[in-house]
Amino acid sequence: MSDDPIIARRERIARFGAIGKRIGYLALLVAIVAFFIGVATSFPSWTVTVSIAGLAIACLVLPLQIVLGYGVRAADREDRERGI
Repeated sequence: MSDDPIIARRERIARFGAIGKRIGYLALLVAIVAFFIGVATSFPSWTVTVSIAGLAIACLVLPLQIVLGYGVRAADREDRERGI
């Protein structure tokens, strides 16, 4: 952890973003697996429910986390270019 409060905050945001991305992509994976299980078993209701829930969670979580990740990387790149 850095002594600079800006860098420390950026590191916290990056950690938050990484955790959010893992959760979002895991929800997407669960939705895909449930969908293919449903295809193989004539779509029991639980597979539809799990697929929709996984997609909904991924759609809610991923966009913010992806934008945060791009923002942190852009700020790091700008600091490197300025020599900070």
